[in-house]
Amino acid sequence: MTTRRLGIIMHGVTGRMGMNQHLIRSIVAIRQQGGVLLANGDRVMPDPILVGRNAEKLQSLAQQHRIERWGTDLAVALANPDDTVFFDAGSTQMRPALLAQAIAAGKHVYCEKPIATSLHEALEIARTAHASGLKHGVVQDKLFLPGLRKLDMLRRAGFFGRMLSVRLEFGYWVFEGDLQPIQRPSWNYRAEDGGGMILDMMCHWRYVLDNLFGEVKSISCLGATHVPERLDESGAPYQVTADDAAYATAELIGHAGEPVIAQMNMSWATRVRRDDLVTFHVDGTHGSAVAGLQDCRIQSRVATPRPVWNPDVKQSMDFFDQWQDVPDTETYDNGFKIQWEHFIRHVVDDAPYRWTLLEGAKGVQLVDLAHQSWRERRWIDVPELTL
Repeated sequence: MTTRRLGIIMHGVTGRMGMNQHLIRSIVAIRQQGGVLLANGDRVMPDPILVGRNAEKLQSLAQQHRIERWGTDLAVALANPDDTVFFDAGSTQMRPALLAQAIAAGKHVYCEKPIATSLHEALEIARTAHASGLKHGVVQDKLFLPGLRKLDMLRRAGFFGRMLSVRLEFGYWVFEGDLQPIQRPSWNYRAEDGGGMILDMMCHWRYVLDNLFGEVKSISCLGATHVPERLDESGAPYQVTADDAAYATAELIGHAGEPVIAQMNMSWATRVRRDDLVTFHVDGTHGSAVAGLQDCRIQSRVATPRPVWNPDVKQSMDFFDQWQDVPDTETYDNGFKIQWEHFIRHVVDDAPYRWTLLEGAKGVQLVDLAHQSWRERRWIDVPELTL
């Protein structure tokens, strides 16, 4: 067994997502476990260089996690032939140009989503990556979460019978900054800075719907700005220019060709009374399931209770108690780390990999069509997207 080095340029890892999920819980964790195991028994050890604008943060982060290399000059990092992968978790607005720069330097690219703020930009960079012959991928982390992996197992086992509908509920109350401190950055609420619920979340729902429930064929969406003024990180008031909630319905074609209806409610102005910050309620002829990020509960056809509608009598049934837990049948690793391992095997071993920049462009396509539906107040068909 031999251990092979893989040099990775990591850009944008001083932010919350890039630092916690990609650096600490993925790359650092992979290094601590001795690298990524290949099919032939060899291992690949990631050797990251942290790149960004804030030298002080980069140095502190590198020292804290025993990473030897960091720098503030991206051009210098891209010029190093010993580093063959570029990863970006910075701002969405800068992403297409950064990916194009990395591809021009001969680097394989992997990035957070959305891959761009418009479909035109997303397709352009996906085509550039495809034409280069280099490996490319986009983060689609929710596919690797325990709750959704359990849903996928149920679907593959035929548990649902004919799938009928999916109801997705996402969100929580984001504090305005007066009574309690904000817990999301203020740029999330400025359209000019790449903020907005539809842009942030619809690219997630596209890959979740396509992979688990059915290909999205049409969408109707209504966005909203429920809280028009907030306080920023310095406590100064500002006007919200982006949507902080969206309500959408999509028509899907299920994996067996059946029509499936998906309803998606997403809001940063709602208070949670459900099992998790996001839940997926799936109904089928033979059974139903409700999954959060970690857990999944089911109710089969033969175990479905018989409620009776009577508005004059207090409800005696505890509906939450009528569901059965899907057990943890394996140890579930961090979802971001799992996909990083897939991509590293793809780069080094040419292992199969389907979460390419084209899949990222499909997410941006649904964002654009959701905005169009909101603007024109009508259903919009989703055309097939190809390079």
